[in-house]
Amino acid sequence: MTTQDPQELLKLKHAQDEEKRQFTNFARAVSGHGEVEAGQDNSNDRLPDDQNRMKSVENRQN
Repeated sequence: MTTQDPQELLKLKHAQDEEKRQFTNFARAVSGHGEVEAGQDNSNDRLPDDQNRMKSVENRQN
């Protein structure tokens, strides 16, 4: 196994982060502004999850 220079690894990470940022911007431009990122659905039309709520209550009691 070769050891790698931490500075070089940091440069590679920054380059990858920049590529991800550019791709995200491109995808948003193509899909339009009406789309919501995965996991960001904050709609209020869902019923509360009683099972999760009850589990939270149970955990607080313990």
